[in-house]
Amino acid sequence: MEEKLNRRPHKLEVTGRGTGSVTGIQDVVSFDENQIILDTDMGLLTVKGKSLHVSRLTLEKGEVDIEGTFDSFAYSSNENYRKSGESLFNRLFK
Repeated sequence: MEEKLNRRPHKLEVTGRGTGSVTGIQDVVSFDENQIILDTDMGLLTVKGKSLHVSRLTLEKGEVDIEGTFDSFAYSSNENYRKSGESLFNRLFK
């Protein structure tokens, strides 16, 4: 029930296959120059491409801006990820 209160509007906006912004982000699961995985209100969003870069990340507002050459965007279930309860930042600062 608490999760529903914290939901933010989810929006994916891409301009020219090279820049994009996503709102409704709960967490960053992983990222490198070829793939970014975001936990959104609508499920896990996997962005694949080349030279990917997170130019702005504001988890408090649930927003991220990304740059690079985008090849694909795919949504999948985030049930297993949410059950593990371990975010990228928690794993980094162990």
